[in-house]
Amino acid sequence: MKNSQLLDDIREANMTYLILAQRMIRDDRDEALFRLGVSEEVAEILADLTPGQMLKIAAMNTLMCRFRFDDQMIWNLLTSHSRDRAANSVAGVHAAILMTTQMAEAA
Repeated sequence: MKNSQLLDDIREANMTYLILAQRMIRDDRDEALFRLGVSEEVAEILADLTPGQMLKIAAMNTLMCRFRFDDQMIWNLLTSHSRDRAANSVAGVHAAILMTTQMAEAA
């Protein structure tokens, strides 16, 4: 992949993330704080961004969003494949509980 194409993809991902985050915050602030993993202060900043500010921020060559967990157990639970739908469902719930616990500890 060419460097310019990679930078274009990063900018597009940033803009999409900012638009989604702003919409989530405006629609349901408490749920957005949880799902985005941002503080009340950051949510306030995101909610108040103008379109011009969003374009400027999105143009950075660094991704604005990041993976919120780096625990191998969570990744294994999320990527586990089983023929048993119940087992897959339990694994997903277990992963969600672990991620929520990690977010609470970080706060």
